[in-house]
Amino acid sequence: MRWTVHSEKPLYTDPWIDVRAADVELPDGHRFDHRLIRRPPGAGAVVLDGRGRALLLWRHRFITDTWGYEIPMGGVHPGESPERAAAREVLEETGWRPGPLRPLVYVQPSSGLTDSEHRVFVADTAERVGEPQDAWEAERVEWVALDRVPELIRRRQLVSGTSMNALLYLYATGRD
Repeated sequence: MRWTVHSEKPLYTDPWIDVRAADVELPDGHRFDHRLIRRPPGAGAVVLDGRGRALLLWRHRFITDTWGYEIPMGGVHPGESPERAAAREVLEETGWRPGPLRPLVYVQPSSGLTDSEHRVFVADTAERVGEPQDAWEAERVEWVALDRVPELIRRRQLVSGTSMNALLYLYATGRD
């Protein structure tokens, strides 16, 4: 059953987020205001080392006051392809330049609230070129064995939805 959107109006907008109120109608005729968030697209990458390990960030998220592993990821700049954005984010956040990237998964992390879409790529190699440009992004950058993914999820050390989707996909399909 498809909802009908009669209108949207902005409540708050800045370069990072666009919070809106939508006048929606359910198929049964019930009509109400629904809040939503419009977001620019994001891109990231799982970088593998050929030994069953992925290059991950260990970082703190102040909003949830939690620590966890995440793949390098960020916003796609205007005019930039998602693949190029993913490569840029890996380099900026880790100091590693990924090898050739290929599409891995497409994720809508919270489609009941936001139109945010994430494209995640995978690289089978990387070259260390220096320190992370964005040192504030992570406490540390490390190679983590993919076979640890279920344990990290159980221990709540992997909670980011997009990172979890990408790593679980690789783990489940045995693609390393």
